Amino acid sequence: MKRRSTLGAGLGAGLGVAFGLPGLAQAQAPTTGGPAAGGPSAGGPSAPGERVLRYAFPIAETGFDPPQLSDIYSRNVTAHIFEALYTYDHLARPPRVVPLIALGPPEISPDFKVWTVKIRPGVFFADDPAFKGQKRELTAEDFVYTYKRFADPANKSPAWSTVAEGNIIGLEELHQEALKSKKPFDYDKPIEGLRALDRYTLQFKLSESRPRFAELLNGSDLLGAQAREVVQFYGDKISAHPVGTGPFRLSSWRRSSEIVLTRNPTYRERLWEATPAPDDAAGQAIAAQLRGRRLPLIDRVVISIIEENQPRWLSFLNGQANLLDRVPQEFINSAMPGGQTAPNLAKQGIRGERVLVADVVMTYFNMEDPVIGGYTPEKVALRRAISLSVDIDREIRIVRRGMAIPAQSPIKPHTSGYDPKFKSEHSEYNPARAKALLDMYGYVDRNGDGWRELPDGSPLVLRQSTQPDQQSRQLNELWQKNMTAVGLKIEFLPAKWPENLKAARAGKLQMWGVASLAAGGDGQGILDRFYGASAGQGNLARFKLPAFDAVFDQLTALPDGPERQAMFDKAKRLVVAYVPYKLHCHRIVADMMTREVQGYRRPVYWLEWWHMVDVLPAAAGQRT
Repeated sequence: MKRRSTLGAGLGAGLGVAFGLPGLAQAQAPTTGGPAAGGPSAGGPSAPGERVLRYAFPIAETGFDPPQLSDIYSRNVTAHIFEALYTYDHLARPPRVVPLIALGPPEISPDFKVWTVKIRPGVFFADDPAFKGQKRELTAEDFVYTYKRFADPANKSPAWSTVAEGNIIGLEELHQEALKSKKPFDYDKPIEGLRALDRYTLQFKLSESRPRFAELLNGSDLLGAQAREVVQFYGDKISAHPVGTGPFRLSSWRRSSEIVLTRNPTYRERLWEATPAPDDAAGQAIAAQLRGRRLPLIDRVVISIIEENQPRWLSFLNGQANLLDRVPQEFINSAMPGGQTAPNLAKQGIRGERVLVADVVMTYFNMEDPVIGGYTPEKVALRRAISLSVDIDREIRIVRRGMAIPAQSPIKPHTSGYDPKFKSEHSEYNPARAKALLDMYGYVDRNGDGWRELPDGSPLVLRQSTQPDQQSRQLNELWQKNMTAVGLKIEFLPAKWPENLKAARAGKLQMWGVASLAAGGDGQGILDRFYGASAGQGNLARFKLPAFDAVFDQLTALPDGPERQAMFDKAKRLVVAYVPYKLHCHRIVADMMTREVQGYRRPVYWLEWWHMVDVLPAAAGQRT
């Protein structure tokens, strides 16, 4: 199958900004070795002088084998264990790409079909039994193997469609060969488009011009190099044994409970460097304080899984965490009234930061579901009526405590294609119009029980999958009230988030609320959720519309400019017309941290940042 798509879609934070070659800064030259691991290897009390970052995930991880991941929480971990060719400057706004494993910018042919990258010698994987006591240097062949793992059908990679859309010559054919033969994937078979020219030179050859192929060279969460012998050594247990070249290594893991990473004791000498804008006073202060120090700055990261908002909030207030990633909405007014840190918290040395993030919150409709799926006028009318019945303003004011703005299209803030002036009916709350649509297309109450039936008279029941947490329950109550008001019966099916994700990818859910964080600066990334070739992967709705796919393909081929912007507008209109997703909002988030945490700034797209912040030892930075 031939695919043409943006490369940022589905690959996690850190992909999507094309290289501005002058902006690629040379990283520090490496030496082998590194500081010894500091402190215990589990999530217990800190040792004297130990620097420990402690915070909580609101949703459980699924594992740590990059090709098999789609959830943001697992990828937060892998982003700090593995390393890709390129990464982002920690403080630069707008974002700026810098080399990580690469020695410098890629060499790019004039037709954008050949990309050659020199990698840094002297980079070693963390010590592991798979290496049988030998130090293992990273080579170009490791990246060849890593990219091939996404093509291996046995891995069922959610990101395979995105890697395939890079049009790497021979990779799709290798994938299809394994599918048809049902034999093990042939990792040893050379392909023209993905080669190690020598120990430290990696080359990609593409079947089509790809000006934005740079996006596929970034993102340590999924595209960080893996060693073949590690994957073979651990087999089907590889998800619990991530081994990379990054600043941290997995020290202990209690599934859905606690994840502990410790400093990689063999991490190469890499010094803190970032380049904030000249007028960025806060960024300049961080750089002046931390520049030149050896990475990682901290010894340990302890992550608890706390799904309920109140316990997560209390864990921060009680000092069990020193960073609160996203203040729960129900506490935002007491934590940051008027957008400022509450005086009682400020006196303790706590500070807060608010930012409109590049994300979108949606409810997807399974387009293959017999009740709400399909492309006929009556099915489209049902989804539009449901959309019109959801009170987004109330959701933002009451459930989200004002920490969001309505979404008019799936394109996210801070990305190309986003237009704050674009308006659609996705944020319109109009129950009267919804009722009129339902009546017009035969969704009426024939038996007098108060609930509408399908046009053929059979029962109409909406089944919304959800999670057993407080915010989900509040959203469920709003959905219940909104659907009841227009005569639609709705049931809620709670399950853990990873279980819902698995079922969604298998096409077993009718409706489910999801959120998508921008993978980079190109707005086309989110549109992969509507692209037919990605059905069952990033495209959970299984939306397949040839007219949309044609627009998507044109977006891929066009250079940035007015013509491409016009295609973005056309894509938005098709999404609004067919409603495979109900768009809700773009979120505003607030993070809070104690005075011990220094150098933190929420990334725009990427996930790698733990190694760039400092956490003062408790004895030196206790709250007053």
